[in-house]
Amino acid sequence: MTFDELKEKAHALPLKPGVYIMQDAKNEVIYVGKAKALKNRVSQYFANLASHTEKTRAMVGQIDHFDVIVADSEFEALILENSLIKRHQPRYNILLKDDKGYPYIRLTVKEDYPKFSLANRPAEDGARYFGPYGSRGATQGIIDALRLALRLPSCHKKFPRDIGRERPCLNYHMGQCDGYCRPGVDQGRYREAMDQAVRLLEGKFQEVGEELQTEMARAAEELRFEKAAELRDRYRAIELLSKRQKVVAASLADTDVVGFHRGEATRSCFVVLHYVDGELAAKDWDLIDTPMEEDTSDVVSALVRQYYGSRGRLPGQILLPCELEDEAPLTRMLSEQAGCRVSLVTPQRGAKMDLIRLANKNAAEEVERWTSREERQNKLLELLGRMLDLEGAPRRMESYDISNQGADDIVASMVVYVDGKPLKRDYRQFKLKDMAGPDDYAAMEQVLTRRFQRYLDGDEKFAGRPDLLLIDGGENHARVAVRVLETLGLSIPVFGMVKDDRHRTRALVTPDGREIGIQGNQAVFSLIGQIQEETHRFAIEFHRQQQARRVRSSVLDQIPGVGEKRRAQLLKHFKSVKNIRAASREQLEGVVPKNTAKAVYDYFQTDGKARP
Repeated sequence: MTFDELKEKAHALPLKPGVYIMQDAKNEVIYVGKAKALKNRVSQYFANLASHTEKTRAMVGQIDHFDVIVADSEFEALILENSLIKRHQPRYNILLKDDKGYPYIRLTVKEDYPKFSLANRPAEDGARYFGPYGSRGATQGIIDALRLALRLPSCHKKFPRDIGRERPCLNYHMGQCDGYCRPGVDQGRYREAMDQAVRLLEGKFQEVGEELQTEMARAAEELRFEKAAELRDRYRAIELLSKRQKVVAASLADTDVVGFHRGEATRSCFVVLHYVDGELAAKDWDLIDTPMEEDTSDVVSALVRQYYGSRGRLPGQILLPCELEDEAPLTRMLSEQAGCRVSLVTPQRGAKMDLIRLANKNAAEEVERWTSREERQNKLLELLGRMLDLEGAPRRMESYDISNQGADDIVASMVVYVDGKPLKRDYRQFKLKDMAGPDDYAAMEQVLTRRFQRYLDGDEKFAGRPDLLLIDGGENHARVAVRVLETLGLSIPVFGMVKDDRHRTRALVTPDGREIGIQGNQAVFSLIGQIQEETHRFAIEFHRQQQARRVRSSVLDQIPGVGEKRRAQLLKHFKSVKNIRAASREQLEGVVPKNTAKAVYDYFQTDGKARP
């Protein structure tokens, strides 16, 4: 459909609640929304495009057609929108992480000895699932805390199969497990502990504590003091567990506090603070793409629906940072899901408003902490691109350096930085061939020719094409690089790295000799200096390795009967020439044949004494 046809269709929609589904030319759903009045809401997309954000204009530009579903109420529209977003995952909707990012605790219920484990998502397998929780580490911490408090086994033994097979492990002797692998331990005792663990996951700390106190008193009255002491220890562990809030998640929260910060750039953040008995127990947060121009209330509503939609147990109260237009249907949806009343509260002042400010502050800090790092790096690369008159930011930069001492072991290094960070898997080292003597220009020409010829030949090890070449040296080195690239039919910006008297890169120089100072910008100066130092280090390291290999092998090469294979055998066994020199004839015969061992031994006992 043309834009005018889309606009005309939108104006013809009824003033009734419902859901609209935007689709592109491939019939892919790109956006799903709900509205109290379909005509008013959908028409906004096709009116006054100049007032839309870039993201909205991009979305509208891809709409080929749209469908609507009229609902009887705003509540039905809310439920339907939620279902369609989950099904289609439209790329222009506000989307939290996939459920696989939030782990669950899985409890087997059909086994004689049920166990807890981590799961990425619930499954129809007869097990019971708790969560989802914030991270795998936090979820494993919950399981570990429950095991310690209730002295449940953490080993991989399978009960009842492994009962009595081995002696109890160290955890039993340390008092961290009741030793269910011992013969004669009542299975009911295990079931009782697991039942308490389940109720703790449901947030019933007080109920479990009171139950343990009652059992402890009964055991003491019946003079079962060992049992009473065991129950006392378990009660103390659970009491400590409750105070420290080790078992934390939305499923345990009395009150959740929602915060939201709309980032000015590409990222925004949604935060949920979980409070148990008035104490902060945990924080969940998620960075999202900065939404289109929807009102903050619409954004928060969408995020709250997604966040709580997959949770089995909800808090009794959720504090919100702003009033929601669809608060009534959303409250109804969450309450029906939880099976009990869930209140949505938008505080205006007092202690609850202080909690909202704290949540919003956390959201703003997460945006600053995670996006500023990326954006700072992007801005740095964009600035470097402008300083060097490049067409764009140099995402991939390659730097080259030559290292030599005389005519032997002339080597070169290639260091790669991608998005301002070293990509060490793409580092390469070159051993120069057929060099008559030290000649940095000839060496650089050979290295660059070999590197880019392999790129042109489709060698996967040299597949990356750089946006910028940095050559350790001045304009002459840069001219050599340009000549190589032109010969191969390539066009890549080249700059030499000019050092000051303290061997720090003070400027970049073009092949025609124009210097570009970098000391005026600390971030650029630091980045280029880091690249230059890393390139030099990598070259020197390789050069020393070559020298050491040559020195190591030169002495052994002079011994008759010691070829490459025997030399490798000797060095592998004795580690150094010094150890080979000190070895007895019998020790040498244990590594190489007798005639070779005799030659090596005789050499070091006679002629070799005067040799290095």
